[in-house]
Amino acid sequence: MFTGIIQAMGRLRESRQMGEDRRLRIDTDGLDMTAVRIGDSIAVNGCCLTAIEVDEQGFAADVSIESLTRTTLGRLSPGDTLNLEPALTLATPLGGHLVSGHVDGVGEVVLREPAGRSEHWRFRAPPDIAHYIATKGSIAIEGISLTVNAVEAATFDVNIVPHTAAVTTFGDYQAGQPVNLEVDLVARYLERLLQGSEIAGQGGVSEALLKRSGFMGER
Repeated sequence: MFTGIIQAMGRLRESRQMGEDRRLRIDTDGLDMTAVRIGDSIAVNGCCLTAIEVDEQGFAADVSIESLTRTTLGRLSPGDTLNLEPALTLATPLGGHLVSGHVDGVGEVVLREPAGRSEHWRFRAPPDIAHYIATKGSIAIEGISLTVNAVEAATFDVNIVPHTAAVTTFGDYQAGQPVNLEVDLVARYLERLLQGSEIAGQGGVSEALLKRSGFMGER
């Protein structure tokens, strides 16, 4: 698990094809690697990867064809800048929200414009995950925990403060940039619970129960 608070920006040193999979070698730059061991998880642009080699410069990780297909990792080139976050521990402040590192789909930057000292950004989500995104809910974009300000169909808006733009890859992104999206865990599990109650046809968690309990309003 992760928090969506980026700890450092790294750089892709090498991307080597290994059959249908790929091995990435990543220079971690400002990320403290002293406590990282082989087998540990590190989120790279929001994707949970397992370190199979670790040295003073960084680490190597294998990326399956599934991850290459469902994320932007397969589009990376040596020299590209990356958002890095080591796995959450019990001593880590939960400054963002709970992020699994399991990317749901690839979205796209639609708009980037000034908004006072901050920036207003608009993203387009794939249709199959857009319904999970809610106003004032949480979403991880390229591994960064952000609050959704507005939703319209498959597009949604966030604000990026100057600090976030400076310490993440967002400083380099413009309209058309593909981005990894991970929706809030609660939304996914809630939908599954609702589906289960509909299949069972009795008891359990249902939309009617959630409305009666005050968790949902009328649409």
